[in-house]
Amino acid sequence: MKIMVCYDGSKQSQNALAVARKYAKAFNASILITTALEGDPKEQLGKMDKAEKVLEEAKKFYADDDFEYDTKMLPANNMNVAENLVLLAKELNVEKIIMGVQKKSKIGKFFFGSTVQHVILTAPCPVVAVK
Repeated sequence: MKIMVCYDGSKQSQNALAVARKYAKAFNASILITTALEGDPKEQLGKMDKAEKVLEEAKKFYADDDFEYDTKMLPANNMNVAENLVLLAKELNVEKIIMGVQKKSKIGKFFFGSTVQHVILTAPCPVVAVK
């Protein structure tokens, strides 16, 4: 089984790492930790260092575990974060996506959308949303 964990360093995504660990141990699964960049290419360059640090932090979380895990940083590619995550899941035949979810106000959802909602509705596999 291949599990993709969407990780941005938030408390909710840290909780997603913990849930993914349980799945990996229970189902002898491998984990792909992903973080997605957004914005135009110039904006992304400034965010790459932070994204690399976030992924290194996630790798340390699994350092003592005996299952396979890897990391991947996704550039925007003229798509939003949710579209990028779904596309990667399809390309890699991911069998489960685990991601943290934050509560947003109705106005926040209207202006910024919901990455988690889009992934849940369009992903090619089950999605586990973690608080």
